[in-house]
Amino acid sequence: MQASAAAESAAVAPTAVAAAPRVFAGAPLVQLDRVSVALEGHPVLDRVDLRVRRGEIVTIVGPNGSGKSTLVRTIIGLLPPTSGTVRRIEGLTIGYVPQRLAIDPSMPVTVGRFMNLPARRDAAAVAAALADAGLPGIAGQQITGLSGGQLQRVLLARALLDRPDLLILDEATAGLDQPATAAFYARIEAVRARHGCAVLMVSHDLQIVMRASDHVVCLNGHVCCEGSPEIVSSSPAYHGLFGTDAAETLALYRHHHSHSHDDCGHAHGRSGDHRHGAAPDA
Repeated sequence: MQASAAAESAAVAPTAVAAAPRVFAGAPLVQLDRVSVALEGHPVLDRVDLRVRRGEIVTIVGPNGSGKSTLVRTIIGLLPPTSGTVRRIEGLTIGYVPQRLAIDPSMPVTVGRFMNLPARRDAAAVAAALADAGLPGIAGQQITGLSGGQLQRVLLARALLDRPDLLILDEATAGLDQPATAAFYARIEAVRARHGCAVLMVSHDLQIVMRASDHVVCLNGHVCCEGSPEIVSSSPAYHGLFGTDAAETLALYRHHHSHSHDDCGHAHGRSGDHRHGAAPDA
């Protein structure tokens, strides 16, 4: 945050109240109960509990080596738990967006052809998925000519092809600059709003966590703390992992982005969030 943050903080009214958290009802799409995972005999996750409900955006944060990717692989079903249980609703469809995709720059593959790998898909479904990802009319372009942000949106479009109940993003903005990151996550919020899917994000971008999440889980082999972004950012466990300065920055960011004001100066809830500094979602 810029140096002006201190002055901005001084102007915060002491009576300001954060928007009420959203409540998500219904049975969880995915439920983990006391899940532990060991890799080659080394414990990675210890008695992790997690719930993800339809329409909810849950973000996993934690330092490198904290078990975030192992948790995602366990949820998907690629890793069996050493102990504990993983429950998924019957017929659960999961869409997955990885960190990055290595593509041979000498390989002439259009976006449309890439979307049809490994099996041909309905052309209308491909077009709709690309439009959902914010890339309408791009099917004829060479995939090697796309920017990093555009490529991540193509991966998002592929994940949306099967209309997933749960969309998982594993550090999906790694390597993107701030405007591209902001635009990508704004698109994720739009997808959630349109389709009602749940979103599980693994992210190091702490500002995005505060802006976009309904529920935050702070992981370091075990669940250190969890709850709304406001609760997590004030937790001693969170301060211990990321430092007091990071937590205070997030708390200030959340205050200024959890409401908007009309022409009369009245505050409104999170549905009217400001997006200062965010790139247009084009």
